[in-house]
Amino acid sequence: MSTTEPAAPAPLVGIPVRLSDAAAPGADQRVLEANRIFDDIVDLIRAAGAEPVLLRPAQDGGPLEAELAACRGFVVPGGGDVDPALYGADPDHPALYDVNPAQDRLDTAVIRYALDARRPLLGICRGMQLLNVLRGGTLHLDLPKTSVAHEPDTGHDWAVHDVALSPGSAVAEVFGCDRMPVSSGHHQAVDRVGDGLRVSARADDGCVESVEAGDDVAWTVGVQWHPEAFVPRDELRLPLFRALSEQVQAAPRKAVRS
Repeated sequence: MSTTEPAAPAPLVGIPVRLSDAAAPGADQRVLEANRIFDDIVDLIRAAGAEPVLLRPAQDGGPLEAELAACRGFVVPGGGDVDPALYGADPDHPALYDVNPAQDRLDTAVIRYALDARRPLLGICRGMQLLNVLRGGTLHLDLPKTSVAHEPDTGHDWAVHDVALSPGSAVAEVFGCDRMPVSSGHHQAVDRVGDGLRVSARADDGCVESVEAGDDVAWTVGVQWHPEAFVPRDELRLPLFRALSEQVQAAPRKAVRS
């Protein structure tokens, strides 16, 4: 009588929750959208073969250490603007919205853990921007209008435009092309690139659309666009999450902090 080995449990991928309340008086409509697409990211992590772990703040503002240690990879999603004080910019700029220090602390703790522990990391929109800031980079506080629309017109969920992927980059390997359409919804972007990061995709106006880390950390990719969006093409949603899941499953299990 033959027996089969039980299936290995899906690897755990941590994702810090969104903390801003879209129902709060005066809340920006973009907060509601960020909270909604968070659920899409959770679904895509599962579809890629991993199990999402929702990381919430502990008393110090970061996630619980035990929860971090249990996760073999991380996704840091989009949301409101990173506090300009973190990169020496104007905290009173009129274009800023939903600056949330508690969210900054939570997301920062997750990114730092991933980098220090050499665990695969995918940063999306705000997640990529905060990764850049933590590496000493800066952001454009409010992108000027160009030939490329990075924010959607009224009545649309996303702006769709092409990006050029750098040959040999992780994103080019994931999507198997050097140019593709993406979904955007942002008014800020990477300005000065952080230490140890390299630009791996740009829009036609030069806007940084993806950054990747070097060999000093695990697979670390940030994208300015929203791969979780249903536009421009459904088949473009899963590849980055599948690539993260493959990296997570290939990574050795080991203790990383004493």
